[in-house]
Amino acid sequence: MRASFRVAHEWPLAVALVLALAPLSAQAPTPAAPPPGTDIHLLPLDDGLNGLSTATPVPVATTRGYENQPAFDDDGQVVLFTAMRDGIQTDGYAYDRRTRATRALWTTPEGEYSPTPTPDGTGYSVIRVEADGTQRLWRFPRDGGAPSLVLTDIKPVGYHAWVGEDVLGLFVLGQPATLQIARVSTGRAEIEATGIGRSLHRVPGTRAVSFVQRVSDEEHWIAEIDVDTRATIRLVRTVDGSSDRDYAWMPDGQTVLMSAGTRIHRWTRGDAGWTEVFDGAPHTLGAITRLAVSPKADAIAIVVNER
Repeated sequence: MRASFRVAHEWPLAVALVLALAPLSAQAPTPAAPPPGTDIHLLPLDDGLNGLSTATPVPVATTRGYENQPAFDDDGQVVLFTAMRDGIQTDGYAYDRRTRATRALWTTPEGEYSPTPTPDGTGYSVIRVEADGTQRLWRFPRDGGAPSLVLTDIKPVGYHAWVGEDVLGLFVLGQPATLQIARVSTGRAEIEATGIGRSLHRVPGTRAVSFVQRVSDEEHWIAEIDVDTRATIRLVRTVDGSSDRDYAWMPDGQTVLMSAGTRIHRWTRGDAGWTEVFDGAPHTLGAITRLAVSPKADAIAIVVNER
């Protein structure tokens, strides 16, 4: 079964290496197109989800080009994200909600994606595209020390979600893409599902990882797997019209938000279906392709396509 999901960081492969190794008589390959332009905004939740429909988006990262994959730091006051600021490769950045200032977390020759706080609070885990194009899970210390590999033998990793200090769920690229449950202590992972999407999350307050699984071209479900018992249950079908099938949990572990076009919908356990709670069109925002919710449920970070 072939997965039908678009993986954002399959793009930054070693095009320069290919060019360097090409025979002089051969026609040089066309360089890969840069990733699509995206921006990040915050939606304040001053009145909870009931007031989201009237929320005014606050710009976080709106420089022309690729700014994506937001995640909140542990206290919810800092938004971590990936950006391509030099037109060549990506690095991790941090936006402070209190000062509205942005700083680079690191600048390296490699490309890093999906900066995520580690459960022990001492670093950030990232997907690094190494010089030869290999994608593996790495860790950067918060104090600015040298990065280190987290899982040496598992590749190519596309996305990850921590469940505890030793266990995490992985989106591993392939045909089809697979959900794998890995342990840092052993460096090993086991395949638990195939044909999954890129939106992978720990279910707040649980030892479960949620993911989107393709049943057919027309049918996709959000499901969750207990990382200890490996029991899997389907929760709800994805929102109609959601091409990215990106979603995020509210901190209570009961409510899911999912985007479709310029709109955000909510589903709470026990509901029969989805309810629209926000539309970015009146704010002249493009399609919403990613979501992240702050730990205190006081804001939502959204990624929108540049118009």
